[in-house]
Amino acid sequence: MSRSRPLVVVTRRLPEAIETRMMELFDTRLNSADEAMSKADLIEAVKVANVLVPTVTDRIDAAVLAHANPELRLIANYGTGVDNIDVDAAYKRGITVTNTPGVLTEDTADMTMALILAVARRLTEGERLARSGDWGGWTPTSMLGHRIHGKRLGILGMGRIGTALARRARGFGIAVHYHNRNRVHDTVERELEATFWDSLDQMLARMDIVSINCPHTPATYHLLSARRLKLMRPHAYLVNTSRGEVVDELALTRMLRDRELGGAGLDVFEHEPAINPKLRELPNVVLLPHMGSATLEGRVDMGEKVLINIKTFTDGHRPPDRVLPAQV
Repeated sequence: MSRSRPLVVVTRRLPEAIETRMMELFDTRLNSADEAMSKADLIEAVKVANVLVPTVTDRIDAAVLAHANPELRLIANYGTGVDNIDVDAAYKRGITVTNTPGVLTEDTADMTMALILAVARRLTEGERLARSGDWGGWTPTSMLGHRIHGKRLGILGMGRIGTALARRARGFGIAVHYHNRNRVHDTVERELEATFWDSLDQMLARMDIVSINCPHTPATYHLLSARRLKLMRPHAYLVNTSRGEVVDELALTRMLRDRELGGAGLDVFEHEPAINPKLRELPNVVLLPHMGSATLEGRVDMGEKVLINIKTFTDGHRPPDRVLPAQV
């Protein structure tokens, strides 16, 4: 980079402490309006930036990167995933991509556990009833949910978040099962008393609760297809705090409507921020606006990682959270 202070373009508002530090360190262009950038806006950003700081909702694809100026050398993603960035296209243009792994593990695992409890115990239905003014008082058969103690939880994706969820589930007396590309170390399995399933189909057919904790990649798009969803037990619950694209949302909506599944807790959606109107109408679904990682502590930690990645890179070193294309 030829500039002594690289121009850093940030696509959305970040915590105030992070923006202040960023302006101290770099020539920084902030998005004070905090409105999502259009594709045209993103193209204008990559035309001038030395460093781009997008968020998970900014689609930095090959068409956007085709307009990048030669001095754009780093995309420091404000997010744990990079499915919003065409990492292959960036790599071919000599642009380094970084993310912020690890900092949101506990927050997302907390929210996943909260959704498991909320959908099984019908918390949002009860809250709506209490607010409605129509509650007639306690009765032995009203608002009956299901006990989670003793149930079987199938975790799809036993990475950091999946493992953190498993630890929480054990505290609730839930039996932990998991499917993963690779089996976790036997010491972790023993600690969590976790059962590995090589076959996702077989695991789905035997679980009371299924939690999606794998990333969205071309290989995981609609991993829970209509066929696989049909394998789940009619009383089972599906919880997703990962990415909406992992599930065939139309098939899921139909099954929930027809009571072919017990319920679902969803923090992410296939076409967010749009949510299928039919999904919104269902009483057996808990819907959240992609807030699984939404803690102040987590957002600041993400920003700190972004700052470290940018500073390390601009100082001429390899950033700690570099992401490479799958084939490299």
